[in-house]
Amino acid sequence: MTDRDDIRFILNGKEISVRDVEASRTLLDFLRLERRLTGTKEGCAEGDCGACTVLVGRLTATGLVYAPVNACIRFLASVDGCHVVTIEHLAGPDGRLHPVQQAMIDHHGSQCGFCTPGFVMSLYALWMQTPEPTEAQVETALQGNLCRCTGYAPIIRAAVAVSRYGTPASDHLTAEREAMTARLAALRDGRRVISGPQDNLAILPADVDDLADCLLRWPGATIIAGATDVGLWVTKFLRPIGPAIFIGHLDALKRVERQGDSLLIGASASYTDCQSVLAEHLPHLSRYWDRIAGWQVRNMGTVGGNIANGSPIGDTPPVLIALGAEIVLRHGADRRRLPLQDFFLDYGKQDRAAGEFVESIHIPLPGADDLHAAYKLSKRRDEDISAVAAGFRITVEQGRITQARLAFGGMAATPKRASGAERALTGQPWSEAAFEAAAEALAQDFTPLDDWRASAAYRMLGAQNLLRRFFLEHDAATTAPIQLETA
Repeated sequence: MTDRDDIRFILNGKEISVRDVEASRTLLDFLRLERRLTGTKEGCAEGDCGACTVLVGRLTATGLVYAPVNACIRFLASVDGCHVVTIEHLAGPDGRLHPVQQAMIDHHGSQCGFCTPGFVMSLYALWMQTPEPTEAQVETALQGNLCRCTGYAPIIRAAVAVSRYGTPASDHLTAEREAMTARLAALRDGRRVISGPQDNLAILPADVDDLADCLLRWPGATIIAGATDVGLWVTKFLRPIGPAIFIGHLDALKRVERQGDSLLIGASASYTDCQSVLAEHLPHLSRYWDRIAGWQVRNMGTVGGNIANGSPIGDTPPVLIALGAEIVLRHGADRRRLPLQDFFLDYGKQDRAAGEFVESIHIPLPGADDLHAAYKLSKRRDEDISAVAAGFRITVEQGRITQARLAFGGMAATPKRASGAERALTGQPWSEAAFEAAAEALAQDFTPLDDWRASAAYRMLGAQNLLRRFFLEHDAATTAPIQLETA
């Protein structure tokens, strides 16, 4: 079968075919500059403010699923086979405002109006999923939207009130779901897509085997799953990224499932894709997961990408290292498996050869005697990069610590285990004294980063206090174990 050279998708109600799509061409630029759909705004151009929020619907194993995403860092090539919905598509056939829009007006949720379309799109997605949301659910849905005028109280009131104006069952996205599913299915032709000029190629492999073949042909290509990191390379640093191989459409890399005594996460599974399975099998990650970026970024960003980019402050590597996770790397038809902690060699350097890619992550399930925790310290509670991220797994048998795995991000050039602190705990009775000794040992394990996000002294004290917190949260002898909700 021959390759295809155009990107095909449905924009609101119209089928679109675009040829010569450069890898670095963003969805936002296409919407605003070429289609004149200017209700989608450009604010931060880095996925932080939510002014550019649109819905992207894609076919999954469970049907057609819509998610709010940041158009500013979403590349046009990545919406091949998708349904893109902008603010202009919300009005009914008679031109009346959508229930979400009317609720925003009636509850005074808009002032200058710049941020309003992004808020409306996020609340629209929430309303479609949860017609009667709690305030907490609204706040979580709006983590990725910034308003400097109105404040959030009237917007939250509007979100809670939307179902008084209409129901998702009467919404046109619901009414056209069956027809839209058929239209999107018809766009799927199983072909490889190669578009754009040679120095800025956008490549969409037909399947995972084809991805392996593409990386043999273009071993230096940029691999793009959710683009929550690579998007900023383009919008902020003006870096060339071509040729780029997009993998977000490959269903085989989106699997999230239990396999025996472990969980398998495909490298292209988004944070949102993982959330329900992790909540079931690793409930200590539930609150932590909501601290990762905002809703739009969690819908785009992937666990595999968070690992593969090798950042010392990535949110997921510390908690996955603590759990004993392993990754599978693939090069052509060859695969190798290694502990996640061994993947990170030095700052900006990972154990991954040219043409090799992360295919999957495997996480052992907890044992009956294991205690777990995941913590994040950051300047803002929501949608912020971590200053310190930590994952702990401690096994306690008959009152004695038999195994300790403590992993930190933000404390070294790579995500790293605290070997000295682990030794200080292993073999010791469960006690405050053992954790104090482990906290002191961290000073020998790490020389923390010192930058504008946090000083070295703050990072060290924060990491030590997280160990103390872990003891207080899990000490059965404490009459009322302390549970802190804010970190």
